[in-house]
Amino acid sequence: MSVFNASRLVGKTVLVTGASAGIGAATAILFAKGGSNVILAARRLEALKSVAEACSKAHKESGLQQGGKFATVKLDVSDKKQIASFLDQVPEELRKVDILVNNAGFVLGMERVGDIADADMEAMFTVNVFGLIAMTQLFIKDFKARKTGHIINIGSIAGREPYAGGSIYCATKHAVRAFTGALLREVVDTPIRVTEIQPGMVETEFSVVRFRGDKSAADKVYEGLQPLVAEDIAEEIVWAASRPPHVNIAELFVLPVNQASPTISYRGGK
Repeated sequence: MSVFNASRLVGKTVLVTGASAGIGAATAILFAKGGSNVILAARRLEALKSVAEACSKAHKESGLQQGGKFATVKLDVSDKKQIASFLDQVPEELRKVDILVNNAGFVLGMERVGDIADADMEAMFTVNVFGLIAMTQLFIKDFKARKTGHIINIGSIAGREPYAGGSIYCATKHAVRAFTGALLREVVDTPIRVTEIQPGMVETEFSVVRFRGDKSAADKVYEGLQPLVAEDIAEEIVWAASRPPHVNIAELFVLPVNQASPTISYRGGK
């Protein structure tokens, strides 16, 4: 017998953006294990197919009879046309989404203000902010009409405290926090739940992207301490989604034990 009841997830339909790797992939697999149907959306279709196979395996091993329907959809959340036509790509039986996990996002570079390329700035805002907002707008009216739904936005410690060399990324995650907070207040008279998950250091391909493919530079970010991994954040997302309908985890701030802020960490413990 498990301590926490996850049976509320059985048969629910979950949409995870950025599901091809990292937190998104781990989240999709854990929802599958919990008996949910999962729509996996990301730019890399081949990688999505591998995650969908892992979802099928996790669901089969769970022994649950409900759920277990998985769909992969190629989606670039920076493309307005792809978002507008998104539901047309989803099998009809999965179009009534219950849980939206806005996970797609990235960081690029450590340049200081004055040296930031316009293209990098625009790309981060387009994906991290405008894409998240557009996906939310795509589903919020349906959630209101059906009087159900849960929107889980992946924020960051960078949305709580800015740091040098991260001005644009921090600005995007502050925007996510503000948008999520406003949405929470707008739907207070409905059964719709709104959650923001705010991770600290998580070791995924995230830092490799930040350092433009330089894995050795990315590895140094986590040197000397034990960072979180994608599965740690997936557990928090799925736990928040499985709470009773009257319980809303509005914010969940999660750090590795040796991190206290973006700039304060202890690196002698590993």
